[in-house]
Amino acid sequence: MNKARSIKQNAMPDALPNFRNLGVTLRILLIVNGLALVQSVLLAHAWADVPLHMMQIAALLTPVLFASLLLLWAVQPWLDRLAYWRGVLAVNVAVVVLTLTVYYAGGELYRPPETADYRYFDAVRYALLGVAVCGILLAYFNLRARFLSRALHEARLQVLRARIRPHFLFNSINAVLGIVRAQPKQAETALEDMADLFRMAMNETGDLVPLHREIQLSRQYIALEQLRIGDRLRVDWDTKGVPDDALIPPLLLQPLLENAVYHGIERLPQGGSIGVALRLGGDGLRITVENPCPLRETAPHAGSKMALRNIRERLALLFDVEASYQVENGKDFYRVEITLPYRKEETR
Repeated sequence: MNKARSIKQNAMPDALPNFRNLGVTLRILLIVNGLALVQSVLLAHAWADVPLHMMQIAALLTPVLFASLLLLWAVQPWLDRLAYWRGVLAVNVAVVVLTLTVYYAGGELYRPPETADYRYFDAVRYALLGVAVCGILLAYFNLRARFLSRALHEARLQVLRARIRPHFLFNSINAVLGIVRAQPKQAETALEDMADLFRMAMNETGDLVPLHREIQLSRQYIALEQLRIGDRLRVDWDTKGVPDDALIPPLLLQPLLENAVYHGIERLPQGGSIGVALRLGGDGLRITVENPCPLRETAPHAGSKMALRNIRERLALLFDVEASYQVENGKDFYRVEITLPYRKEETR
């Protein structure tokens, strides 16, 4: 209980959005163009005037917007090292400078000869508009981050409570009891593995953990299940070429294996093999878990849906549109494929 409270109370500090995230870029484009459309409607005297005003606004907005996105993408590592309010100031200064640069470089495109006397007023007005749009965007991303922070902590608590289920604990204890007399050394090792497994599961409070720790936890989980199921349970690991310092959400792989065991291997009299493949490519880190299942299995059980829905929500919270999640439910197999951005541990 104390652990749960401490996790809940650790609110994420204010931080700038990740301008290298595709979801952030798409949201900026949608919001800015939406604001431009609203301005076009307010300036127009009739609906027929809206497209003309939109084109006039876009003439200056488009180069400023794309130049700002490119610049912020390039300086993202530097922004990450700044305090929040210094980062906000830096972003606003960059947008104002780019706005004025485009405005003056555009010449008569933005300053017709008859309005030359008002060029300084227009420059100040466009600079203030840039600051206003920046303020709206940064306020939106800050509020969204605060909301997602609370949701992410709640999702993490659900993981810690539900991912390693009580019946797995009971089955593991029964499996150890079954060999404690005949194979005391193996029973002792199994108890140590079980303790390590639960300790690792309960201690993972970060958003991302090294891949090698997640694989270690999953292997310990499989070893405990093999005490109960025996040779009917096999796992083929394919992790060649994937760096150990890759980061993934904690308890991402273990629930997939748990579903493969309980809703696939355990229901087959002859058992079967679970295939776990990890690949690093141009689209990021790809994780595939495939298992055989009985022919009568046409859809995952309710427990499987809950576990997979939890994973899907966490991926959306952490990576937005940069992560994908696909399920293929065949007649005699079940496959889950997850793709997420490749991130690695920072060396100190």
